[in-house]
Amino acid sequence: MPQYLSAGSHGPLPDVSQHLVAVARGDADPETIVRNGALVNVHTGEIQPEMDLVIADGRIARVTDTGVVSGGEGTEEIDADGQFLAPGFLDTHVHYESSMVTATGFCRGVVPTGTTGAFMDPHEIGNVLGLDGIRLLLDEAADLPLKTFCTIPSCVPAAPGFEDAGAVIDSEDVRDALAWDDVVALGEMMNYPGVVAGDEEVHEKLAATYEAGLEATGHFASRETGASLDAFVAAGITSCHEAVRKEEALARLRKGMWTMLRQGSAWKDVPETIRAVTETNVDTRHLLLVSDDTHPDTITEKGHLDRVLRVAIANGLDPVTAIQAVTLNAAEYYGVDNDLGALSPGKIADVVFLEDLSTVDVGRVMVDGDLVAADGEWLDADTLPDETDHTAAVHDAYPDWARETVAIDPPTSEDFAIPAPDDAATAEVTVIRAHENEVGTTRETATLPVEDGAVVAADGISKAAVVERHGGDGSIGRGFVTGFGFERGAIASTVAHDSHNLLVVGTDDDAMVRAAERVVELDGGMVAVDDDVLASVPLPVAGLMSDRPLSEVSERVSDLEDAWRALGCDLDSPFMTMSLVALAVIPELRLTNRGLLDTVDFEFVDPVQSG
Repeated sequence: MPQYLSAGSHGPLPDVSQHLVAVARGDADPETIVRNGALVNVHTGEIQPEMDLVIADGRIARVTDTGVVSGGEGTEEIDADGQFLAPGFLDTHVHYESSMVTATGFCRGVVPTGTTGAFMDPHEIGNVLGLDGIRLLLDEAADLPLKTFCTIPSCVPAAPGFEDAGAVIDSEDVRDALAWDDVVALGEMMNYPGVVAGDEEVHEKLAATYEAGLEATGHFASRETGASLDAFVAAGITSCHEAVRKEEALARLRKGMWTMLRQGSAWKDVPETIRAVTETNVDTRHLLLVSDDTHPDTITEKGHLDRVLRVAIANGLDPVTAIQAVTLNAAEYYGVDNDLGALSPGKIADVVFLEDLSTVDVGRVMVDGDLVAADGEWLDADTLPDETDHTAAVHDAYPDWARETVAIDPPTSEDFAIPAPDDAATAEVTVIRAHENEVGTTRETATLPVEDGAVVAADGISKAAVVERHGGDGSIGRGFVTGFGFERGAIASTVAHDSHNLLVVGTDDDAMVRAAERVVELDGGMVAVDDDVLASVPLPVAGLMSDRPLSEVSERVSDLEDAWRALGCDLDSPFMTMSLVALAVIPELRLTNRGLLDTVDFEFVDPVQSG
């Protein structure tokens, strides 16, 4: 990528350095002066009251005591009125697709909350549409006020040989994509067993990354903190967001990793993992705070990185240290600190005006030296497509081949049948247990009844199926899942990490058929049914994202959550927990289109053990 970023229409620093210096000398007038703010100085970790930011060419020319610099005739003056001035927040690990909207909708939702830059791993769309789909998402994001950087997916599919995705991104593809200007790193290396075992293809991807002079980001989903973690770090991987315990986060920090503490819609790790810092005296220069997977209703109702910061601060992290974790630390990790991450001379003027530091109450947001949002609302309608034009803009960005990706006929009830042992009245089965707000599952056994030669759902245990939907062999994996509390009905979704096949979970085969039929009709999405369809969220872009505005998608997701509750599920953010039933790289037991998979020993197991 370029050594320096453009500040909106002003161009990169080499294009404007002479004029910026002239403004700093006082020989040219600034375009804007932000007066009388309390500067959050992330370089020194202090608050400097009564400070001015002198801005030209979308960048900061001077940081001075209030009133030192006078503006010219055309200078705009903005009174901060004592508000805290922080650098724009940077999310160092995020999947836009999890917000269920494309880059435009994501930008509309997060920039007013203070997020001005994001380092996305687009492996969701990559698993469906490959590099071509990733390029569509990046091209859409290129001219938005939100600065989007890409970490190129490292594991498409996530578990080769155990599942079938819509695309394959091999080491040569990775090598080619690492040369794109907007790529800054290799995306999360989820195949941690392959790293540790010395898998040749995995290490080819790592080698390509290092030869390109970029970072390799990690996903070490093991709870181990010894030899395997050391091997993972020794391979050159420099960050990880998978710590869920204090001990795991502390081990990563002590081994020199940039340690990303995650607070998404479902994975709420910060209250536990922040203890690695708050209960020790370790240095926080490698501490990062991330959102990872955040649903649309979380963004509209609770915020984005501002929400993550609030949780960290409420759990004992110093507010300035927390802000450093999403500004200077973030920029330094990805090597963009020449331009971003601090409010100091030469940096791009991405500024968050905070009413209160401890509650991270965002008042106004400035991007490239221009105020773009205030009190959660956009100020300039020209910076984004109007919501009435949103769908047309998305369709312009994503051609038909990216919006017609469910390449199967609807499954039948016979497709969902799980045969029982001959003449058995009951069957002992292997069950996936999901846990609220946790990425991990556990393996259990249960005894279920048999009807007409097939095992049926009962006692809080639902049937599950994953149907290959990318135009391959149409294979179906079947199993049982518990932990969701379903009492009746079924759900179906094309959001099923990471291969995003059609996932169907239900209490009876007929309901599962109804749910699957509706998702196929929508060409992707999420559906809840009982006797009829209760709620749906159409997701036509790759079967992952909506072509509707964020506000509308958020309302539909809220309706879907109500429908899940009507079916008996009262989990927090149940969609994300359900979508990971198919994620074949996290322990202990998962379901893919190829079958029920033990993700500790990486071997398929029969869902029915005996009669």
